[in-house]
Amino acid sequence: MPTARPSKLLIVTAYATVYIIWGSTYFFIQKAVDEFPPAMMGAIRFLMAGIIMLLWVYFKGEYAFDRKTIIRAGIGGLLLLFVGNGIVMYVEQFISSAMVAIIVSATPIWFVLFDKPAWKTNLRSPGVILGTLIGFGGVVLLLSEQMPSRIEGTAVSWASIALLLFAPLSWALGSIYSKYNPGNASVSVTTAWQMIIAGMFFLLLAGSNGAIANFTFENVGSQAWLSLIYLIFFGSIAGFSAYVWLLQVEPTARAGTYAYVNPIVAVLMGMLLADENISSRQILGLAIILGSVLLINMQNYLRKPGRMIKQSAR
Repeated sequence: MPTARPSKLLIVTAYATVYIIWGSTYFFIQKAVDEFPPAMMGAIRFLMAGIIMLLWVYFKGEYAFDRKTIIRAGIGGLLLLFVGNGIVMYVEQFISSAMVAIIVSATPIWFVLFDKPAWKTNLRSPGVILGTLIGFGGVVLLLSEQMPSRIEGTAVSWASIALLLFAPLSWALGSIYSKYNPGNASVSVTTAWQMIIAGMFFLLLAGSNGAIANFTFENVGSQAWLSLIYLIFFGSIAGFSAYVWLLQVEPTARAGTYAYVNPIVAVLMGMLLADENISSRQILGLAIILGSVLLINMQNYLRKPGRMIKQSAR
């Protein structure tokens, strides 16, 4: 756990990384799973990202084989990446990325409910509770015009939506576990092992469900490969590392606001890459989401007015 408060610039940079890069990953995941089996994509993505990070920390001279760190990172990696992210990759074969973003945006609600050490702060803060609920409503409003299924068939869509409900639940539990059980190593080492262990489980899944046996690299087009490369270096190495670090230095409810901002990035990407128009309803949704994030972040200052006055007098 960090012993000193990091600079505001570093925190803002980490938030910007998680907000912007992860907002783009919904688009690239859907492009990749059009041609990669989800388990195969997860194995390649997280094993490559984890091995690259492990090599990086090794050449930096860090010790990366602490048993306690590996075990705790493995538990966090399974909850966050194998279950949480794995479900997202699977269901994006059947339902739109917009619908996925709406359901995943419930993550901050689970943070508030499950982060027991923060109950005293969160459940007594109108800003956190109101901001969490308003933010979810803003996401629904923002993406309500883009909710049809990618594959026709009500049974398939509803089954996927029911499965997807477990993704934000698992992600919240994994985030809270990672925050309070960081291990003995740096965030870089922890993140590397989280991805490697999740990648190994994806590889086992791909072997057991026939994805490896039926997979041929020649059948994957350049667009899917470029999407996978983007997910490895930006979505996993940059984005996931920034998120794990934020969990150590920020309250989980505040770190979880990425789930509200990511859909904004997804809508903007649609405008820039797919020539989509933005409606007045979407503009209202954007405003509501930004307002909710402001409410959640302001509570840290509102509950300590004496400290603010003291700092201002210096």
